[in-house]
Amino acid sequence: MDRITNILIPYDFSASARRALDYAIDFAGGRPEKHLKLCFIQPDDGPADLKAEFEKISSRLSKSFRARLSWDSLTPATVEGLLEYSRKDGSDLILMGTSGSDDPNGTTHTSQAVLASDCPVLVIPPGAPEEFRIKKIALVLGRNEIEDPKVLGTLLDVARTFNAKVQVLTIENKPGTYGYTKEEERNERVLEYYLENFYSHHIFIEHPDVVEGIFDYATEKEIDMLAILPRNHAHVSTPSEGRLTRILTLRSHTPLLAIEQ
Repeated sequence: MDRITNILIPYDFSASARRALDYAIDFAGGRPEKHLKLCFIQPDDGPADLKAEFEKISSRLSKSFRARLSWDSLTPATVEGLLEYSRKDGSDLILMGTSGSDDPNGTTHTSQAVLASDCPVLVIPPGAPEEFRIKKIALVLGRNEIEDPKVLGTLLDVARTFNAKVQVLTIENKPGTYGYTKEEERNERVLEYYLENFYSHHIFIEHPDVVEGIFDYATEKEIDMLAILPRNHAHVSTPSEGRLTRILTLRSHTPLLAIEQ
């Protein structure tokens, strides 16, 4: 059974929103079981007739597009409002664009949504390739034990849909022995079980900077999607402040899937 059926797309008529919509259309493709919902967030200088805008978007769809497409508008247009809407609407995934930022201490509406959402969020950055492709996914994993392995079902659904392989990446940025702790060994069993035959391998790379290590790997290996399991909502271990998640959301040029544990 698909875990990702209802996909919510915030749309504020910006270039990043249009890029996310194009990605969502390719993501749903010719799959009639998928439902894309455009959630119009109207800027002050936005179009007055949202129905006409939706019809304009619908008219550009190719004949191969078979998913359901609908629309609604969001008032008030806030991050909190968007997340509340996604909960009430039963969204399985929020797919949204971002303009990104090079400021390590900065924030955007997208990074705020990723950190606050209980629903998986797929972020489409400015540098995302125009040609849609999901064949190689890199799951970024630290040394902490995966608290809720069932969340990997979302990643499995993406991998299965596109017949993609999932590589697991751990950056060794501190001295120590990696890959042999009890937590890491349990993680390995969980990955093999929940990702089934779509799990490729787990690689450990030495790099003093975790973020740069992730980006270097994504570029070198031509990764099509990064995936993370944010720990800022952790229930068993101490929640993190979400710094890595925020920076990856701001700076990644590769589509980023955040699956909250």
